[in-house]
Amino acid sequence: MNKVSSTVSLVEVTQDRDGQRLDNFLTARLKGIPRSVIYRIIRTGQVRVNGGRAKPATRLETGDIVRVPPASVRENKTGDIPPAVLQLLNQSICYEKHGIMVIDKPAGMAVHGGSGLAWGVVDVVRKMRPAMKVDLAHRLDRETSGCLLLALDGNALRDLNTQIASDRVDKRYLCLMDGKLGQDLVHVNEPIGQFERAGQKFMRVDPQGKPAHTTFRLLQTYAGYSFAEAELHTGRTHQIRVHAAHLGASLAGDKRYSPTDRQKFWKAQGLKRMFLHAHQVQFYTGDGEQQLVSSHLPDELRNLLAELD
Repeated sequence: MNKVSSTVSLVEVTQDRDGQRLDNFLTARLKGIPRSVIYRIIRTGQVRVNGGRAKPATRLETGDIVRVPPASVRENKTGDIPPAVLQLLNQSICYEKHGIMVIDKPAGMAVHGGSGLAWGVVDVVRKMRPAMKVDLAHRLDRETSGCLLLALDGNALRDLNTQIASDRVDKRYLCLMDGKLGQDLVHVNEPIGQFERAGQKFMRVDPQGKPAHTTFRLLQTYAGYSFAEAELHTGRTHQIRVHAAHLGASLAGDKRYSPTDRQKFWKAQGLKRMFLHAHQVQFYTGDGEQQLVSSHLPDELRNLLAELD
């Protein structure tokens, strides 16, 4: 069953949404609308900010006027999200305080619905916390497991957005790189841009792209492989994956940025997903306290390392 809005809405951005990305703002407002539709109405100019076109990543400011076009909104049904998923994510909460939640996201679960997916982590948490204004503070790829940061109210969202924009949120990942790092500490400061191939969106190192900075710290060497910690200083799409591939050491199991023969190799080793885990996030709460939340490496990844060893 659908609800259909037949009129254009002009929505003023309130203070609790200051600094939020336009696509996330619309996703929260147009609940049930697939992410692909959100991007399309932005791309085609149906969404306007202060009368002008904008991009999905545009950061909104208090007082901005957003033109929201008519949209069909799917009503949420109790059966949309399986009870087992609600139970799993409820057990995966690592931290919940000061309007902030950190979920230990399972691999294979998208952070939001769209592109054929009826729901994502943020939808599950909204159902778990119906009285709260739940939003993503950042994203993880579907195959990536680990610490996912969410805001449970507008003030926390605005504060986290500000921290992320000023590089005050420390996000660190564990990854297995299919190659050797040249040094124990490698900084990759290369801009990342987008391109299309066969109708699919890819990212790559591009001099005309947006600034991107990743630090790789070598933790353990294996026969031709590097187990490393990747620290993000910026938050570009697929940043760790692109920078690892740029070094000639794409992530093990990466189906998008690693050579086909290496994908087959890792599949033969029993690796069914990309080896990337968000193991640590550090941020500041509303009262100024620094908070560190961590997540253990999942069993299937830890077992693979044991076999390599």
